[in-house]
Order: sequence, then C-alpha cells, then structure tokens
Amino acid sequence: MTTAPRGDVASLFATPRTIAEHRADGSIVLRSPEPLREGARCTGDWLEQWARQTPDAIFLAERDGADTPWGIMTYAGALRRVRAAASWILAQKLSVERPVVILSDNSIDHALLALAAQHVGVPSAAISPAYSLMSKDFDKLKGMISLLQPGAIYVSATRPFAAALAAIKPLHKARIVSGRAGDADALAFRDVSATPETSEVAKAFAAVTPDTIAKFLFTSGSTGTPKAVINTQRMLTSSQQAKAQTWTFLEPGRGDLVILDWLPWSHTFGANHNFNLVLRNGGSLYIDGGKPAPGLFATSLANLKSVIPTVYFNVPRGFDMLVAALRGDEDLRRRFFGEVKFAFYAGAALPQNLWDALEQLSVETVGRALPMVSAWGSTETSPLATDCHFLAERSGNIGVPIPGTALKLVPSGDKLEVRVRGPNVTPGYWKAADLTRQAFDEEGFYLIGDAVKLADPDRPERGLFFDGRVAEDFKLNSGTWVSVGTLRVAGIAALAPLAQDIVVAGHGGDEVRFLVFPNIAACRAHAGLPETAVVSDVLAHDKVRSAIAQGLARLKQQSGNSSGHATRALLLAEPASVDGGEITDKGYINQRAVLTRRADAVARLNDEAPGEWIGL
Repeated sequence: MTTAPRGDVASLFATPRTIAEHRADGSIVLRSPEPLREGARCTGDWLEQWARQTPDAIFLAERDGADTPWGIMTYAGALRRVRAAASWILAQKLSVERPVVILSDNSIDHALLALAAQHVGVPSAAISPAYSLMSKDFDKLKGMISLLQPGAIYVSATRPFAAALAAIKPLHKARIVSGRAGDADALAFRDVSATPETSEVAKAFAAVTPDTIAKFLFTSGSTGTPKAVINTQRMLTSSQQAKAQTWTFLEPGRGDLVILDWLPWSHTFGANHNFNLVLRNGGSLYIDGGKPAPGLFATSLANLKSVIPTVYFNVPRGFDMLVAALRGDEDLRRRFFGEVKFAFYAGAALPQNLWDALEQLSVETVGRALPMVSAWGSTETSPLATDCHFLAERSGNIGVPIPGTALKLVPSGDKLEVRVRGPNVTPGYWKAADLTRQAFDEEGFYLIGDAVKLADPDRPERGLFFDGRVAEDFKLNSGTWVSVGTLRVAGIAALAPLAQDIVVAGHGGDEVRFLVFPNIAACRAHAGLPETAVVSDVLAHDKVRSAIAQGLARLKQQSGNSSGHATRALLLAEPASVDGGEITDKGYINQRAVLTRRADAVARLNDEAPGEWIGL
C-alpha cells in the first residue's frame, strides 16, 4: 500500500462526522450531525435554473463513433425541447397510470424524453435494453409492461427492437416513438420534441411537488418479474442535496463538473447518481457509447482520450480494463492522473489488487496517489445512503451516513444487518402493497438486506465496510459462517486476471467452492492461444488450469480458515444470463440466481470423481 500523498482532498470533500446511538437491544443508529439543507422542489427546477444562468453551457454530448465529432445539447436547447416534448406528453394524456417507458440505451433523446415527462409530473421508466435485445422469451419485459401500462414507448430505432415490440404489443395501448426519423411504424421523436409549446406545460410544471412520482426503476430480481421501485421527486433532489453537502467542491455550481459515463439510466447509479449529479450542478455529461465488455471498451478508451472527466466513474470490471489500458498508453496515463480529481467505484467492492494498481500507476505518473472513493445504497434509496467522502486506507469502505439519512445496525448472527431511513428512501413498490409492507420494519427503516461492519467501533466517522448480503451468507457443516461478499472479492483478486467474477458455493457442505466466470481474453493470453481459439479449448488449457490452482493456493495462504478460501473451482464456459437474472446492468453477479440456474454445474463441482473442477 502506498504512503504517497493523495492530493488536496480538503478542497473536495466535507469532513466526515457521525453520531452513534447505542440501544439496549444491541442495535446502533448512525446519523450525520449535519442537517440536510433544503433542496430543489423537483429535477425540473435544476434544468430551468441552468437554462437561465448558463444557457450556452454544454449539458449533454454524444457521438456515433470514435472518429466522429461530439454532438452537443446546451442547457437552453434542452429546456426548449423538454417543454416541447412535454406539450406532446400532455396532449396524449399520459399520467402516472399511463407513464413513458424507454427501452433503449442512454442518448440525448432518451434524456430529453425522460426529463420532459418528469417536467409535467408524468413518470418515466427506463428499462434495461437487455430485456428487449438479449432476452429469448421476453417474459420479464412482458411483466414490466403489463404492470406499468405505458402510454408511450420509446426505442432508438424500431428494427432492433422489432421482436420485443411484437412480443409486448398485445399488452398495451401505447404510442411507439422512435429516435430514428425514417421508421414508418413509429412517431419520430424529432417530431415529438418539435411540438409547439402550450400554456399547459407551465401549469403542470408548477403543480409538481416533492411527492410527485418522478420515475419507476426496476430491480434486477432473481426470480419472477422485477419490482417497480417508486422514485419520488423528493428522493432524487434530497439525494443530490446530500451529495453536494459531502462533495463540497460542487458548490456553488462552478461549472467545472465534467463526466464521461456509460452507466445505464435504467439503473439508479447511472441515472439518479451520475446523471442527476450533472443536472443538479450545471455540469456536462458526455455519454459514453462503450462499456467494460469485450469489443466495447475500445470505444470507452477512445472517448476517454477525447474527454478527460472531472470525476471518473466505473464499476470494478471497468477499472480492471482501465488499468491494463493505462499501463500501455503513457500519454493517456499522464492526462488521466493529471486531470481527474478522483475516481469513484460502485456496483461492488473494488478488488484490492485493482486499488493498489491504480495507486501505483498514479504515483509513478504524477507523484501522488489518485484519491478513490465510493458510496453505498440501492434503487430503493435513490441511491445514496452512505458516502465515503474521505481517503480510506483500503478498498471497500462505503463511508458514513449522508445528511438527513439514518442507518440502523441490527445484530444478525455474527453480523450487523443495516437498515435505512430518510427522505431519499422509496415509499414502496408500484401496485405491490404486500411487498411494500414487507420492506420496512416497525420504525420505518427500509430492509435493504445488506450487512456492514464498522471500520473502528470507537470512531464511527471512519466509515463502514460492506459485509455482504445477509441472505447470501451460509454456514458450512462445521457451523462456520461464510461471508460471501468478502470471499468473492478476495477470490477475484487471488485469481486475477483470469476470473471475471465468482459465485461462492458450498452450502450444506464441509468446504467452500467457486463457480468462476472467466475472463476469456485474459485466459487466451495467459495460455498463449490465438483470439480464434474456442472457449472450451481455452478453459481446458493446462496453463489456465494451473494458474487457477495457484490462485486457490494463494487464497488459502491468506486465510487457512475453512470459510476463508475455496478448495475447488469450476470454470463456466457459458456467460451469465440476462434472462436467468444472473447479471445486472452493472455487471454484478446475482449469487442466488446463478446457484439456482446452474444446479448442474454445482453438482459437477461437488462430484468427488476428478473431472472438470480444479483443486488446490
């Protein structure tokens, strides 16, 4: 771990402070002594503000490819088109019972349509394109459309979505809107956003309150139809107000916030945290058409070379790819570490080997370590509940409660289950009263299902560490608890760079075992095989299997306890399934869904006869 300086963080963040109330039942309530200051009435107030104060500033930018110029949308231009599209929305009599559904990836048109709906009190619902483009049966998409009964459905173009649109056609009476003007079977969004503005828009905008539903966001549930989480205007604005009180460099909207981001707006991290961060603070969002996936990260790198952001956001998989790219590009390395204020990781804990690699590269390049911070929350907390606005000593610190939000830590076995209460928390799930009742305890704390531990029980201001999902953890036959979240991160680090992700198995047994989603490109390179080598040959290669065995041995050296390492690993040739609920938009693996869907793989892993699995 580096001891090099990490820059002037005092100019970036507020000093973390936390009050701890220890109760007689053993629970602990944590809160910030800093009161949450009054924020905006609604997200539309932010757009109106910046359109007045900085009308010509870049709000949104996108481009079709690495060699094409950025197309930009200013704050004034965005407000004009939002008001126009809002006029169309009102004319169609859209409402909370007939919301706007968006099936496509991030784009300027996507943003304008969602903002137009929210501007006049109509919820929008961005649904992951994976449910339309990667699904085989469209069952989850059908369930979402049946639940929402939308009045308008937007797609970037009808042709790629033709099968999905056909599958859901009997379930709704919505008008189809397309981002492609030439689609004869849909209304062009260009025409929607050119609708003459009516006086009804101003009236509807004035009627929006903090309790107005701004959007529905779906959870990526492992079974059944994902739940539609109600997101009110209060949730979104209070979350960003708390962020501004912790990330003090944002105030008073100096216009130096630039974000280059791929994270999907169908997810709370990309939409409520990142997009709204830009909108609330008058910044600029460059929409990254790439993502941390084979064949797509090259686009992200090209965009990064074009636009160095103020804050760099990504998930662990993205940082893994970024480290490899920075090592091979000195010019990008100097620009990145010289201009990015700090990096922010979320979606899952950042493996310590990636944290160390980023620090080392930063020190070697600019003489100081890049500050790295994180936060924690969920779709139901919009998403901010804690924020690590200080320099943690290692990866995994999720920070302290944000202003206005309280955490209740409840003893659960040998862990502390965490619950959340505050203005940022959802009032419930759409048309699911029973699920809503089950989601809160008797004091109104949301049952998020995570466990945490205090970095220092005597100094709560030093933050919390994520300690896994309560429902994911299990006992071995010895009675020893396995902390799945902690072991997953340690396992990925031990098997780096060959493991893309890990599912922890061993329920009801004597030993922990791993199902491993391999990084196929890294495995090919390690084996010295060409890019054309088939996956089965790559995973069966002696060099790959030997490296996995060595990684298991390293993990055992770090923790000889039976719950702290795995004795076997099985490499999975089939990628994680969207239809099966195995993977979220962030690339995080749903442990329970994988274990359920791949029961045959678990059986092979547990077979005592030597076979596919790799042992210590």
